[in-house]
Amino acid sequence: MTLPTPDIKTVTHWKVACDGGEGALGHPRVWLLIPEETGFVECGYCDRRFEIDRARAHADH
Repeated sequence: MTLPTPDIKTVTHWKVACDGGEGALGHPRVWLLIPEETGFVECGYCDRRFEIDRARAHADH
């Protein structure tokens, strides 16, 4: 059995919000900070992965 690939979003802010993107079928909104060392963070609810675009990232970290 293979697992589905998690949804990957490329972002330009180090702090991101995730609500599952499913409207009423999503999950509570959570705020996530992307660590500078790894350049990505995964949502604990839906496993969506947020990857920073370092070339276009805003200095809000």
